[in-house]
Amino acid sequence: MAQATLSVRLDSRDKQSFENFCHDVGLNVSAAINIFVRAVIKAQRIPFVIERDPFYSEENLNRIRQSLAEVNAGRYTIHEPIEVEQ
Repeated sequence: MAQATLSVRLDSRDKQSFENFCHDVGLNVSAAINIFVRAVIKAQRIPFVIERDPFYSEENLNRIRQSLAEVNAGRYTIHEPIEVEQ
C-alpha cells in the first residue's frame, strides 16, 4: 500500500500534550492518527460525539446576562460558604 503524507496545524501546547499522551500509551503520533483515520473509515462517522458545550446555549447565556445586569444594578446577596462535614 502506498504511503501518503498528511499535514495538520495545531496549537503548540496541544501538539505537545498529544505527543505526551501518545508516548504514555506506547504510540507515536503517526500511529495514533492512523488509528483515528481507520476508525472514521470503518464507522463512516467521527468516532466520538461532537457537540456544543451546553454552557454556551442561548438560554444559559441569557440567564448569565440577566444575572450580570442584576449585579450591576446592585441587586445581589453575598453568601458565606457553608462547611459540609464528611
